[in-house]
Amino acid sequence: MNLISRLVREEEGQGLVEYGLILALVSVVAIGALTLMGSGVNDVFTQVTGSL
Repeated sequence: MNLISRLVREEEGQGLVEYGLILALVSVVAIGALTLMGSGVNDVFTQVTGSL
């Protein structure tokens, strides 16, 4: 019984770690994309606010 309860807890921990790694990867990609396209995005927002 102890073994089964430990296995269930370990799988939940593994899932949590996987979600954390996915979140970290998405964050790194988003930051990288914003860094590379930052000035272009800023120019677009400037044009949009200027036309309003």
